[in-house]
Amino acid sequence: MAAPALERFPLHLGLGARAVEQPAFTGAMEWYGDYVSRNAADGIEGRLVTIHHFTESWDSWEMHPSGDEVVLCLSGGITLHQEFPDGRREIIALEPGTYAINPPGVWHTADVAGEARALFITAGWGTQHRPR
Repeated sequence: MAAPALERFPLHLGLGARAVEQPAFTGAMEWYGDYVSRNAADGIEGRLVTIHHFTESWDSWEMHPSGDEVVLCLSGGITLHQEFPDGRREIIALEPGTYAINPPGVWHTADVAGEARALFITAGWGTQHRPR
């Protein structure tokens, strides 16, 4: 049996130290809604683990109100922009092997020059999006 690729089949880390393979990632916002429904019993303690490949900057902001999100750069470079509830802004330059934490309630987006890959560990419950 071939091992699943995290970029194609994300993982859910749930209550009871469970790791649950998720259906193939489609990239559509509906996939995330279905993810929350599939794993609703774990509530805000569940974590989505994904790898994404980027060839351009993000076109939106997102915010996770229920917990921290870890962003680990695997290749290339990512400039993470954070906007805190008090209006403060931070810019964090990520290179391979470095990470940033998006605290709960912090809006964030990213710029990518060239190509980059990153691993995300996300408290996805209640995630919100807005245009950039």
